[in-house]
Amino acid sequence: MGRNAISFCVFLAPLPTFYRIYKNKSTESFQSLPYQVSLFSCMLWLYYALIKQDAFLLITINSFGCIVETIYIALFFAYATREKRIAAMKLFFTINVAFFSLILMVTHFAVKSPSLQVSVIGWICVAISVSVFAAPLMIVARVIKTKSVEFMPFTLSFFLTISAVMWFAYGAFLHDICIAIPNVVGFILGMLQMVLYGVYRNSGVKIDAEKKINSSDQQLKTIVVISQLGVSEVHPVDITVDPLSDAVHHEDPSKQEEPSIEDGKCHMKTSRLEYV
Repeated sequence: MGRNAISFCVFLAPLPTFYRIYKNKSTESFQSLPYQVSLFSCMLWLYYALIKQDAFLLITINSFGCIVETIYIALFFAYATREKRIAAMKLFFTINVAFFSLILMVTHFAVKSPSLQVSVIGWICVAISVSVFAAPLMIVARVIKTKSVEFMPFTLSFFLTISAVMWFAYGAFLHDICIAIPNVVGFILGMLQMVLYGVYRNSGVKIDAEKKINSSDQQLKTIVVISQLGVSEVHPVDITVDPLSDAVHHEDPSKQEEPSIEDGKCHMKTSRLEYV
């Protein structure tokens, strides 16, 4: 039961994230991929447990996981932008509908032996479970680049690591390598995420300061570029128009008198139009 309790915590760990999404009415920079892959994994493990039999713990926890992950994905659809919603829906139908249906049909109709079915589904579950642990790593590059862990929840990484240890022990006890192997990988990847969180958790203030500096530099560059354009000068030009002719005669502006400043006032002589 301890394993199921930890697994329940794993599935409930994203609650603060989705409360934030609900509160802000926006998915911000969060991605749906980890939750979609997690739902796919729960569906596969549930199928594996039903075929294998005598796997009550796997049935209970993955049934709960399917319900919770479906709610998370529905909330993501509700508050995502149109582009992100369309992309997430395409991913959902590709992975959780089309791909799962393909696995279901192949293992049910092409593989006749029940023991071979268990083996094939088990190894598929191993591959998918590794991707579940690795899915949060899609944000690792961003964490390193921005030095911010805002979008890499610590609670999810923590409970994934603890859960990996518990389920590895369970798989070793049952001599089921399909359960044990992915949890070794899960423990390593979970530890990596927690180390990154420890390294970059206090760097948010530095990022804000850096953004301000970059903004000031950009403004300074703009000012410098504009100042290089110089100030335009306007010179008065005398124009003589002949009403009987279309010709326009211009006088040399260099011969015009420059404006003078006397007693703090600006005096400019203007030329009047002369008709010939």
